[in-house]
Amino acid sequence: MKYRSTRGQVSGQSFESVVLEGLAADGGLYIPEHLPTLPSDWQTQWAQLTFSELATELISLFVGDDVSRSEVATLVSKSYSTFSTADVTPLVDLDSANNTHILELFHGPTFAFKDVALQFLGNLFEFFLERRNARKAQDEPTHKITVVGATSGDTGSAAIFGLRGKKNVSVFILHPQGRVSPIQEAQMTTVLDDNVHNVSIPGTFDDCQDIVKQLFGRPDFKREHSLGAINSINWARILAQITYYFYAYFTLVRRGVSDPKPVFVVPS
Repeated sequence: MKYRSTRGQVSGQSFESVVLEGLAADGGLYIPEHLPTLPSDWQTQWAQLTFSELATELISLFVGDDVSRSEVATLVSKSYSTFSTADVTPLVDLDSANNTHILELFHGPTFAFKDVALQFLGNLFEFFLERRNARKAQDEPTHKITVVGATSGDTGSAAIFGLRGKKNVSVFILHPQGRVSPIQEAQMTTVLDDNVHNVSIPGTFDDCQDIVKQLFGRPDFKREHSLGAINSINWARILAQITYYFYAYFTLVRRGVSDPKPVFVVPS
């Protein structure tokens, strides 16, 4: 499994490199060079899997040789042990007569849907860095990453809770001054781990995001500080969120709906 940039100037990248790099050097987003094929019996073999088991199956399709299946399973289990329900993203009936349901994505540590991805991404960062440091030469510097992200509220707190205390990871979160909710600001600014840094920026979220993009657009600066991305520009975030769509489908199957064809309505 290799990855390329949406802008076409970078290709042949490994899963590990795109996770740690975040944004491609040409300013594009990393996507798989091809979409993997699901097993022919996925509808029957995956029907009774737990959320974590299903996440392991799906994520393993995209990691190539960079992470073994057992390592994926360990990372997934660690990531979702922080959720308040074993279902992680339970499907709740809203109107059974009209076959309408709500997929609850707020059971993570910060009550944001982004916990589903960022708990996993934080553990993935730490895993890759620990492995690189275990393999490095004695005179080689320690591998570290400086994660920079912009937030309108929920990404920042979810990122901080996913990265707090992670070895060799520093996280800088930019939020628009006075434009996030008091609860979200408190979630971010009351985390006192040494590797967490909050920065309020005069202006809007777009101003914060522009700063992040400018930093990633400076190759020498990016290389010197080993910049990593936490926003949706990081492919691993998209990857982790695939699971709850499959999980919603299989929840309907387990409830006796034959061959469900769900229509997902996503507020944005």
